[in-house]
Amino acid sequence: MDVKGVQGSISFDGEWITITKKELGQQPRDYRLRAADISGTRLKPASRLFHGYVQFLLPGSAPADESKGLLSGGRPPQSDPHSLSIPHRSNDAAEKLVAAVEQARPSR
Repeated sequence: MDVKGVQGSISFDGEWITITKKELGQQPRDYRLRAADISGTRLKPASRLFHGYVQFLLPGSAPADESKGLLSGGRPPQSDPHSLSIPHRSNDAAEKLVAAVEQARPSR
């Protein structure tokens, strides 16, 4: 299960979430998280004007704050390794991925 994001992607194989981020002028970086370690998810669907985001929350760490400003449109910063901005066309895929991750998380 894959979601194309803005300068990156998220894939989920049923156990591991891999967030790949591609910053301008640098090699892509992968961040891997086990679904069992996730304490929550946040999904802000994109509109036609502004990108949304998918964010994974880990126990003991606060979620990255949404950047305020016209260009960032209320998303976590690009430097946050546990989130990825998504375009409007990826809303459905992101919703399915978040549902699959929630299903794979152990109930607490």
